[in-house]
Amino acid sequence: MAPTIHTFINSFQNRLEPPVRQHLKNVYGTLMMTCGAASAGVYVDIYTRFQAGILSALVGAGLMLMLIATPDNGKNTQLRLGYLLGFGLTSGMGLGPLMEYVSIVDPSIIMTALMGTTLVFVCFSVAAMLAERGSWLFLGGTLMTLLTSMSLMTLVNLFMQSHILYQTHLYLGLMLMCGFVLFDTQLIIEKRRMGNKDFVQHALELFIDFIGMFRRLVIILTQKEEQNRRRKRD
Repeated sequence: MAPTIHTFINSFQNRLEPPVRQHLKNVYGTLMMTCGAASAGVYVDIYTRFQAGILSALVGAGLMLMLIATPDNGKNTQLRLGYLLGFGLTSGMGLGPLMEYVSIVDPSIIMTALMGTTLVFVCFSVAAMLAERGSWLFLGGTLMTLLTSMSLMTLVNLFMQSHILYQTHLYLGLMLMCGFVLFDTQLIIEKRRMGNKDFVQHALELFIDFIGMFRRLVIILTQKEEQNRRRKRD
């Protein structure tokens, strides 16, 4: 076991330069803080009955745009980090109604989805770090094309209300988020090699991937639990 761990650590050291490794530590540390803010947002929405709804979505979008529109100059890190944590908080509040419904169906689904999302996210992140340099960057065009197609699919389904189309969108979305984890991780590494030290922006990109994956996995697991209960009743 020890030689295996040693080999694994050496693989990271051989693939990633010290500045890149330090940058990734900052990125993932910030990502964990943002996930904590999102958890607090879920708590606020459920247990205070704040029910911000569309307001939290608008505020979150505004905070994200403010973060993107504020370039990193080395002196405004705390301000930009505040924007990111605020975005995480409002994202969690947006998840509140879904989490409340799922807790009624089966509260264990939330923990299962969280553990599953974390495991998949970590595995895909490690795969991107240990892969050949830039080997996953070719996914960019495909992922953006798929994202555009899914946006059109959502628009069409507003009128069609097709269950099959919704399910297709759900599973494609989960696959899309997994692809973005690979792509974004390698892109962050390459950006750092080119001198970009904006770990706040990079944490935002990975948080969007993580929360998108988690939301879809929660919905899929909840649907399966409801189907199982219907079969038992029948």
